[in-house]
Amino acid sequence: MKNIVRAFVAVLVLTGAAATTQTSSAAAKSKVAATRVSMLPIPSCAPNDPNACGMGTR
Repeated sequence: MKNIVRAFVAVLVLTGAAATTQTSSAAAKSKVAATRVSMLPIPSCAPNDPNACGMGTR
């Protein structure tokens, strides 16, 4: 039983190390930037709405 737990922990450590390597290399390669104004999100609520589409209420 102790060997099974140790093997499981080793697999988790190796998986975490591989995921961390993939994440750091992906973050260095890609930068997200809006190149055109049409790519930006368009708000659907009126800017002068004091309630702001219900986001001000809890």
